[in-house]
Amino acid sequence: MNYFINFLLAISLTGFSYFFGGLLIGKDLAIWQALIIGFAVVSLGSLTEKLKAPMWLIILVPFPVGMFLLFLFLNQPITIWFTTYLLTLVIYTVFHMIMSYFFQFHSLIPAWKMNKAIK
Repeated sequence: MNYFINFLLAISLTGFSYFFGGLLIGKDLAIWQALIIGFAVVSLGSLTEKLKAPMWLIILVPFPVGMFLLFLFLNQPITIWFTTYLLTLVIYTVFHMIMSYFFQFHSLIPAWKMNKAIK
């Protein structure tokens, strides 16, 4: 049950990263679209992890899927899509830092454990 809750939390935080990225750029990305991206990205990362892939591959594999789905859902020029994606990554990293440091939740960026890096 703990894995399932962590899985849902990772989907939610990833989806909200995409949603807030679109919101800050001023382009409409519906919450359901952001959650679909979050589900796809986290599911692919989890599947890659279950296949015992190296950590760098677990982190790298979901990127193209998130990029493609964001491009598909935004339906905007490349410059707006790329700016939105970069902003999404910043938001995602901030979410990770908060969750990792204060709650020891490392499912967003598994190789980057903030609580161990500081101690």
